[in-house]
Amino acid sequence: QVQLVESGGGLVQAGGSLRLTCAASGTIFTFNDMGWYRQAPGKQRELVASITSGGSSNYANSMKGRFTISRDNAKNTVSLQMNSLEPEDTAVYFCNAVLILGQFGPPLNYWGQGTQVTVSS
Repeated sequence: QVQLVESGGGLVQAGGSLRLTCAASGTIFTFNDMGWYRQAPGKQRELVASITSGGSSNYANSMKGRFTISRDNAKNTVSLQMNSLEPEDTAVYFCNAVLILGQFGPPLNYWGQGTQVTVSS
């Protein structure tokens, strides 16, 4: 019943900026981890950035200094601010959320449908 809905994707010129937002619904629990992955044509899906419920963030090396991840636990949303975009950033970006119920529960993984980001040169 959990749904993750992404928004903010589109077409942007190289060097420009874009902000992606993911809104979660269908649960009263706070996700342990939320993040963004991306998949370019012909390539494997890769981690872009993630953030814990406590606000600790992690980034892939190629995104450090250009991208910023943030979340609002009260609203169950996570955003990705992307600056200095490059054509290599062109991909479908997916929202991801991980939920652990109880001290010994298994991790539950949820995914959004994806949003297209295209960077022109």
